[in-house]
Amino acid sequence: MLVGIMSDTHDNLPAIRKAVEFLNEKNVELVIHAGDFIAPFVARELGKLKAPLKGVFGNNDGERKGLYEALGVCDEILEIEADGMKMAVIHGTDERIVKALARSRLYDVVIVGHTHRYEIREEGRTILVNPGEVCGYLTGIKSVALLDTRRREVKILDIESGELLGAMSL
Repeated sequence: MLVGIMSDTHDNLPAIRKAVEFLNEKNVELVIHAGDFIAPFVARELGKLKAPLKGVFGNNDGERKGLYEALGVCDEILEIEADGMKMAVIHGTDERIVKALARSRLYDVVIVGHTHRYEIREEGRTILVNPGEVCGYLTGIKSVALLDTRRREVKILDIESGELLGAMSL
């Protein structure tokens, strides 16, 4: 299964539109959002995804009831299993919780956002993936990650240039 991973869209509709187009072109089968949607009106663009969307709340998601109604987001921590690969999704505001999830040995992959900086690293036996920011506000780089559960690899890509920013085999 090819999984698209995004985070920190922060109401940037043109960037969200670009990310949706990018993920649709890659034919992802599931999209995971690691929080900081911000407001329910982002559903106008996220609703154009050809794959189901699952996500968690971030620290800036104030309109939680509206995000639930528009996108079905209702959790701060989410567990997902795809092709036998176990994933935890959390925004990542508290690094201690992120490390505890990674070190628990319950998950193959822990997906986070919050820092706006893309990263793939090993944390014990778990791979930690931060896709960076779709909005591009802090780093100037609009990025998403692609997780291929069959090939057991993850890549981070710039959605504007298509440039590979990082990759790791699991």
